[in-house]
Amino acid sequence: MSTVQARLQQLGITLPPLATPAAAYVPFVRSGNLVFVSGHIARKDGKPWVGQLGLGIATAEGQAAARAIAVDLLGTLHAAVGDLDQVKRIVKVMSLVNSAPTFTEQHLVTNGCSELLVQVFGPEVGAHARSAFGVAQIPLGACVEIELIAEVR
Repeated sequence: MSTVQARLQQLGITLPPLATPAAAYVPFVRSGNLVFVSGHIARKDGKPWVGQLGLGIATAEGQAAARAIAVDLLGTLHAAVGDLDQVKRIVKVMSLVNSAPTFTEQHLVTNGCSELLVQVFGPEVGAHARSAFGVAQIPLGACVEIELIAEVR
């Protein structure tokens, strides 16, 4: 069993299969040693996890949504490379948080994703550059959308 698979198993995480895109895009693009994973929206019980942070959704719930997205992103990254031990570095994460105008904890919401990536890959591979934005709305009313860029062997 690979190192990443062992960590996923310890965390009780089963990676989902590659999802079919809901619009005119592909789930990932590989260019050289970089894999660009398209944005994934938060899902709960198979449906979009809807709502706005600061207006019906608290920071802790947003973190849980971001963590759930990280699991989906890992599933797509696995489909892209075949073996997550081929990931040399998570380079960048970009997070869009469906936010009420006064909500200012987008960075804390995004920690739900970032912290899981470090747990799965370790700090040498999983620590990454990051942006977290508050936005007025996300497709399907989802509370969070996250994309990532990974360097692979």
